[in-house]
Amino acid sequence: MPLPLKPLPLAVLAALAASAHAAPAPAPATDAHDLDTVTVTATRTERTLAEVPNTVSVIEREQLDRQLVRDLKDLVRYEPGVSVGSGTGRFGLKDIRVRGLGGNRVRIETDGIAVSDSFAIGSFSDANRNFVDLDTLKRVEIVRGPASALYGSDALGGVVAFVTKDPADDLAPGRDAHFDVKLGYESDWQGLFAGATLALGGERWSGLLALGHRQGTETRNQGTRAVDGALRTTPNPQERNGRSLLAKLVFEPDTDQRWRLTVEGNEDETDTDVRHLLGFQPRTRATTLSLIGDDHQTRARISLAHEHDALGSVLADRMQWQVYRQDSETTQATVEHQRNAAGVALRREREFDFDQRVLGMEAVLHKDFATGTAQHALTWGLELTRTEVRQKRDGRAITLATGQVTRVVPPDVFPVRDFPPSEITNAALFVQDEVALADGRLRLVPGLRVDRYALRPQPDPIFAEDNPGIVPADITETSVAPKFGAVWTFAEDWSVFGNYARGFRSPPYNDVNLGFTNLQHGYATIPNPDLKPETSDGFELGLRHAGPALHASLAVFHNRYDDFIESGVLVSAPPASPIRVFQSRNVAEATIEGLEFKAGFDFGAWREALRGLRLQGAAAWQRGEDARSGRPLASVDPARAALGLSYDAQAWGIGLHGRFARRQRRMPDLTPGVAQFTPPGHAVFDLLAHWDFAPGATLDLGVFNLTDRKYWDWADVGGLTAADPALDRYTRPGRSLALSVAFAW
Repeated sequence: MPLPLKPLPLAVLAALAASAHAAPAPAPATDAHDLDTVTVTATRTERTLAEVPNTVSVIEREQLDRQLVRDLKDLVRYEPGVSVGSGTGRFGLKDIRVRGLGGNRVRIETDGIAVSDSFAIGSFSDANRNFVDLDTLKRVEIVRGPASALYGSDALGGVVAFVTKDPADDLAPGRDAHFDVKLGYESDWQGLFAGATLALGGERWSGLLALGHRQGTETRNQGTRAVDGALRTTPNPQERNGRSLLAKLVFEPDTDQRWRLTVEGNEDETDTDVRHLLGFQPRTRATTLSLIGDDHQTRARISLAHEHDALGSVLADRMQWQVYRQDSETTQATVEHQRNAAGVALRREREFDFDQRVLGMEAVLHKDFATGTAQHALTWGLELTRTEVRQKRDGRAITLATGQVTRVVPPDVFPVRDFPPSEITNAALFVQDEVALADGRLRLVPGLRVDRYALRPQPDPIFAEDNPGIVPADITETSVAPKFGAVWTFAEDWSVFGNYARGFRSPPYNDVNLGFTNLQHGYATIPNPDLKPETSDGFELGLRHAGPALHASLAVFHNRYDDFIESGVLVSAPPASPIRVFQSRNVAEATIEGLEFKAGFDFGAWREALRGLRLQGAAAWQRGEDARSGRPLASVDPARAALGLSYDAQAWGIGLHGRFARRQRRMPDLTPGVAQFTPPGHAVFDLLAHWDFAPGATLDLGVFNLTDRKYWDWADVGGLTAADPALDRYTRPGRSLALSVAFAW
């Protein structure tokens, strides 16, 4: 019997909402693009960036603090090739795109546990994946390109891995206690945040408690028309607040073992006065008088993990395993007052709920051995997950003059489920061998993963009544994802790398069994039990230099994607069928290729007199198109670059950073004869500074968009027409200030 999908309690967060997580005391400044930085996500083993056969970005806690990163869009501010869209109406941040691919095709995980899916349908239902408080993290790793050989179905486009803090990260050697607080402000959304972290440690036991709170209003843009209706260009009024909790208890029975119990929760609430949708609606001939949105999302997880560094077994030298449960829920309520075409005053209420629970376990084992002159680092493991997902839309219309209530709110007859409650089980085995040859100058990294995916819908009366005669389909798929990488150090400080990776994505529950029948409007959507997995073949070739002063990496990539699933394809229409029939189909084939460059130059390693001066830069160019029609892909960003010059002294530092984007040259022809909006290229400059003004006290300050440039991000405007009268609604904020002050004891 399926468990009821209700999140773990977060009431404790509300009681502690006045506190928040704080960053640790600042560490010495480092080059953000140093190839000696260690990554774990790329190969599931600790390797420097110079040793892995693909492109990976690692963003450490210090960099998050110095750049005043508060959300996902801030996180990739200086990461060309990765972008995050943002909504302008009500629902906030959109998906993360890695090399032009986004949505649920990019795996987002926290401590190895995948974040909930996104799901949207219609104008009043949009569950996103913004479930993580970035202040609780010690590191973020972004793996670009297909990574299904290690991470399975979610990683068709890449991996964004969040790693939360441990007690040891805050406890200095010889100290058994740490406490810090952090306060901050951001002017672009009048945002206030506060936090506190307590870490305690002993010989065998240690613990950490981090609490966070944030609140603010709508994010500013550079629109100037504060009118009601479609011509509005200023943001809708909003009130936002959220809170987070991270608690860890660590037990080390000896120097080779660690047990870790983690409880984590995040909660966000947003109230929106949706004023850009007010006024006369030409399609329905009704007049909307007011529209209020109340959106709430929570994520809670509990996990138990164990690490053993000295197994002494013929099968493994080291291992890590964990078991976990995670609950995520998005609820969105909309209250609309309108006068319909007949002049009748109505109150229309809509409610949307999307729940996802996952129970899982994973084990990763490592074995080092030699065969002749070859040194092997074998990594193998398994993953088991069971996911329960439910979605429902409900609503009613109330005639204010009579009090009459109806569940018919065109085009819906509530309640409805757009897909039946579903259970998804996934079992996977993976293996990878890192082979070092020629005294380590040549590294070969073959790998393979086998996934068994099973979808079991569990239709209930709501789905059955809304979809008479439709039987939801079961899906069982087995997918095999190989990979092969190589790194050759051909000269001191110089290496080349190459990588092939197969990616896949199992047919998702909402596409397999998306069902909806509306006889009043003459259409229906039906399930498709014959959907095939989406697949990809990714190729990457690169050159690296890792010298004492210069660190640089240049990579070219080509990814081919097959059998993309497109929702809502028209498959039948009158007179062939009584009504229009829509269905999800494997229809799309696409290619995305490009070039990425990253570099950092430490002037101090070149000339002692210039110690503390650094130059950092990155650039990305991408090109994507539908392989069948040749039409450009709207999800692919135009060429972007970032360049920063910084100076770090003993107790302070300052840097000027530029963000650059070229005009989108290849536009998708979304509607024949209708010109699409092409945002102009832009150059935006930010000034960042920090000051350790007392022992354990640090001030971080940022002035963003110094020149008050009016600009648009392509990730925010793809699909808009050039004739849209409200284009300024999609502009990014003008000049803004952000600061935080942290105290540590």
